[in-house]
Amino acid sequence: MSGVLEQFLAGSPPPQRAGLKLLLAIGSRPRGIAFLTRVPAIAQVAGSLLSMARYDDPEVSKSLGFDAEEVVARGTRLRRAEGRP
Repeated sequence: MSGVLEQFLAGSPPPQRAGLKLLLAIGSRPRGIAFLTRVPAIAQVAGSLLSMARYDDPEVSKSLGFDAEEVVARGTRLRRAEGRP
């Protein structure tokens, strides 16, 4: 599990945390995904959680067009151009 997702789960109340972890476990298996498709709203929540876990991987983020290092570099350049620290 990724760092951001771990922080998200750690910040949720215990009953919801258990449910979210269960959804992650079910949604990460082919038979679980097939089961979840019977309840589209729950399948959407599970899919969103699994996506959060993937986005925390720098390689996945870069392949989707988000490069965290480039965002930081761009912010630094803008601050320097404006004369800010």
